[in-house]
Amino acid sequence: MIKKEQTIIKLSAALENYLETVAALKKEKKYARIGDIAKALDVKSSSVNVAINFLAENGLVVHEKYGYVDLTEEGERTAAEIQRKHDILYKFLNDILFIDADVAAEEACEIEHAVSDKTILKLERLYKLLKKHFLIKAEDMENLREYLEKDTEEQG
Repeated sequence: MIKKEQTIIKLSAALENYLETVAALKKEKKYARIGDIAKALDVKSSSVNVAINFLAENGLVVHEKYGYVDLTEEGERTAAEIQRKHDILYKFLNDILFIDADVAAEEACEIEHAVSDKTILKLERLYKLLKKHFLIKAEDMENLREYLEKDTEEQG
């Protein structure tokens, strides 16, 4: 969410993905262009232009026609929050629930837009608690994996 003149604007999942993509491209290539964003998200450049213009109007990106797309300070902060949510969800899905890495990445991307900051904080705390006190040895992790797989097989 961003504050604009005392109102709070909730970004859609798609707009959050645009911000994340700009941040990722900047990290990887040191720059982001409309075509790069379109390619990364597998969308048309016209769709990227609409989204980038909205994000620019709301103070999250700076973009000059035919130029680079850059994040503002608020855009960087928002993109970092979204990425943090993604990382926590990914670690929980992959490390604790043993979801395949590709599936965990995809599902984390879908879930990150739907859960609140409070829920993410609690998941992160649960993750740390489990890793610190309950899932210490390799044997603990293997027992959990077997338990989860057994439960899944019974359901299927």
